Amino acid sequence: MCGIALIVGNDADPALFRRMLESLTPRGDVQEELPEGLRTIGGGPATGLLAGTQRLRIVDRDRAVQPWVSPDEAWVLCYNGEVFNYRELRAELIAAGRELRSESDTEVVLEAFLEWGEAAVGKLRGEFAFAIVERATGRVFLARDPLGVKPLYWSRRGGRLHIASEVKALVPVGARVTEVPPGHHGWATPVTGPRLNPYVDLLRLGEDQVPIEDPDEAAKLVRNALQDSIRVRVDTDLTVGVVLSGGLDSSLTLLQVREMHPDCVAFTVGAPGSPDLDYAKRLTRDLGVHHEVVELRPRDIRMGEIREAIRMGELSEYGDIINAVVSVPLFRRVHETGVKVVLTGDGSDELFGGYPMYHEVGPAAARRLFLHKIRNLCRTELQRVDRTSMGQGVEARVPFLDLALVELAMRMPLSLKMRNGKEKWIVREAFADLLPDYIRARPKNPMSYSSGLHERARLYKARFARTHHSFGYGLLEPLRRDFDHVLMKCDNDLDAAIRESAVRQDYTLLEHARDFAGALRWFTGARAPY
Repeated sequence: MCGIALIVGNDADPALFRRMLESLTPRGDVQEELPEGLRTIGGGPATGLLAGTQRLRIVDRDRAVQPWVSPDEAWVLCYNGEVFNYRELRAELIAAGRELRSESDTEVVLEAFLEWGEAAVGKLRGEFAFAIVERATGRVFLARDPLGVKPLYWSRRGGRLHIASEVKALVPVGARVTEVPPGHHGWATPVTGPRLNPYVDLLRLGEDQVPIEDPDEAAKLVRNALQDSIRVRVDTDLTVGVVLSGGLDSSLTLLQVREMHPDCVAFTVGAPGSPDLDYAKRLTRDLGVHHEVVELRPRDIRMGEIREAIRMGELSEYGDIINAVVSVPLFRRVHETGVKVVLTGDGSDELFGGYPMYHEVGPAAARRLFLHKIRNLCRTELQRVDRTSMGQGVEARVPFLDLALVELAMRMPLSLKMRNGKEKWIVREAFADLLPDYIRARPKNPMSYSSGLHERARLYKARFARTHHSFGYGLLEPLRRDFDHVLMKCDNDLDAAIRESAVRQDYTLLEHARDFAGALRWFTGARAPY
């Protein structure tokens, strides 16, 4: 995976481009730029196209140099991500008569586009975002994976189009920043567009497919789909890490990774004596998996840690920032051990009903709430995972959010997801023979809470918005209330909550004061055992 940065348009500013690219330095272990002789657009000035990457070398590490240029030098690709079916696509391209120069998925992305045009995006199974520039015209084709696991943003100023993997790279442009939505692709020029269209509509997933209501069939399909998703994500010669909280999803991921890729290691963050550490230590001990533990005491979290989480994460909801505070030291340890690839259990709660909100809105609105949350994962949970991992030079893969598994989950009624008082019931059933009883019976507990670090981070909550604004991230969007709080405030009326959240209201000073008082009481009282 990589961080990408481009400026397309006459007289692009090399100094600005340098700032953009260098702001993405943590995302890779080598910086690469388009050679000077290829920086022209349509025979114009020598700085019509500035493009570069911070490349994290994982697939065909020596030859997958970026920006990748077509053999005739007509097309330039800047690519971030992994395409897990690239070997199959490579064979198909060779059969079609295309000559390939590497064993990389990077080359496959460009060759697929040249062979199949825009339809190529629908053939890619993976987590990706990329920009392809036609040098003769200056047109740019932008594409992002179906769930938005990998980020892509653009900004325009002075007749030039600026493209980057993170908001911080576009802040120096000084113009409004816009996100390429998940599952979208389309064309832009230095002065027009992007005109983006969905190739996957996240708000209609599973709508035209036959519902799955039989528990046995559902369990079998979930098991097969998740196992296949993990299988393609551990297809590497590198050591694979697993972010392990000791909860259902991360434990299940570790169980599968251990079987498919024995060269693995688990990573857990939490306060000494916290539930996450206790469960994770027990599971890794039982499995015989090497376990890296990041022990943080609440007093270790100060304003400096909060500020760094906000700077790195670019997040716009409070709860995600608090989780980022916990994630940063975790991925820092991953980087320190030399592990480049990790798998996480993120996304399962949003697919299989891991939060109370899905059951409180009622069956009629539950499906729409599932789809709303999935559509917004790219700017909440997935953004946290991407920034805090890539901010340490670590690639995080999310097997629960493989499109096939997401579509499968959307074909299942709420009754298969919540049953007998257990959330994610169908996942527990699908792997009942593999999961230890103590993991299978463990109830859901949000990340920062079960790590024992939530309330300490919440002490600084009133300072989040000012810090967020200080980095210029308001060019994309301001900090706003957490959606689950808005939904609760609206008495679980989904339509009202969506309207309310669109206003993007911040918490009031009185609410911040009450929140601080509550956190202080918890942190200083008998309920703070860590």
